[in-house]
Amino acid sequence: MAESKKLLRALSGETQAVPPVWMMRQAGRYLPEYRATRAQAGDFLSLCYNPDLATEVTMQPIRRYGFDAAILFADILLVPHALGVDLTFVQGEGPRLSTVTTEADLAALKSTQEIHDTLAPVYQTVVNLSESLPKDVALIGFAGAPWTVATYMIAGQGTPDQAPAHALKDENRVLFQQLLLKITDATIEYLHTQIMAGAEVVMLFDSWAGSLKGADFAAYSLAPTRHIISTLRKLHPDIPVIAFPRQGGEGVVGFANATGANCIALDYSVDAQWAVENVQRDGCVMGNLDPAHMVTGGQALIDEVRRIREVFSGGPHIFNLGHGITPDADPDNVQLMIDTLRENA
Repeated sequence: MAESKKLLRALSGETQAVPPVWMMRQAGRYLPEYRATRAQAGDFLSLCYNPDLATEVTMQPIRRYGFDAAILFADILLVPHALGVDLTFVQGEGPRLSTVTTEADLAALKSTQEIHDTLAPVYQTVVNLSESLPKDVALIGFAGAPWTVATYMIAGQGTPDQAPAHALKDENRVLFQQLLLKITDATIEYLHTQIMAGAEVVMLFDSWAGSLKGADFAAYSLAPTRHIISTLRKLHPDIPVIAFPRQGGEGVVGFANATGANCIALDYSVDAQWAVENVQRDGCVMGNLDPAHMVTGGQALIDEVRRIREVFSGGPHIFNLGHGITPDADPDNVQLMIDTLRENA
């Protein structure tokens, strides 16, 4: 059935009159059914590690909207958690982690082969989804890219400028590189096992790639992505990979060819016409509607969906937001987006 899945066709380089559509964070707090299921789980981490409930919240937007892809419900910080880092989520504030800033902290982490006991419920969710999704809906697995995951492990939380990670990188380059390699190896293990469980596509979220400049971007965003993809392809030669070097600027030019990614996700700050000329020429692109339109809706949403579809219509394109949908989004605006994208189909 793979050839009937619009997402897989786009990732293989096919240009479609109506592009496939899904949304980052499409299973999330903007949906009342998600909020009810999360309340049933008790807390966010418990939801991630409960295969039945994680399957349910992944399926909710598929049932409601008929997206062309489902993305596994999980979190990029499950990998450091599986490596032995303490992890909690503070309501309204985000994640809190025990930090890795010394050689002793790094040595205390588990081996990359030991992560699977903690992550076993996630793999079961993938199995459940591969058995439950409609036959025309593709299943996306994912992980955080090493640099982005490292920023949280070093700072112990999200930061506006990733300053603690930059400081460690500059002050103790050897330790920083060892940590990045540890995360990279764990990410390969994690994604490989997701694929074995049934993921048809995997995505790497480098949410903080934009804070890396010049040689650091090449060394710590591009190079780990290339290593992860090349290693996965030795195990799974046909697995499509989406890379999201968010706010990478000029660094996204040539990123697909340099890393082996099948598709580059574009954040909403990227000019679509520029992306056609500089990124889509190398293959599939994904994006890049501003999530604010999911809050405000109206004619502006309709016009922007039509514009993005038209600008990218000359090559392979996956319609998506340029970042995750926000909790204050109106579910009716999601339907309006989909209806507009698929009009006259």
